[in-house]
Amino acid sequence: MVAELEGRIKAYASSVAFSGHAVGESNRDLQALIAAATAFQGPGILVPTRNAGLFRWCLESGLRVVQPMTLMTTGLYNDPAGAYLPSILF
Repeated sequence: MVAELEGRIKAYASSVAFSGHAVGESNRDLQALIAAATAFQGPGILVPTRNAGLFRWCLESGLRVVQPMTLMTTGLYNDPAGAYLPSILF
């Protein structure tokens, strides 16, 4: 799935799902992908709460928190640039 503007890809998602991932140049680009999804596969999507703008938009759009989760890593972690939805499989 892609979000396109004036012939340019602004965001893509492997799937809008718990096991899928998505990246975009901005929150608006990810919002377009989420809004276009006819359904979320599996238990839902992972939205990083650090991205307060996207998280707030999801809540205002009727999505609800079902299971809060914490990202834990071993070693160096670089936060991705831009807006993203991580995958549980990442």
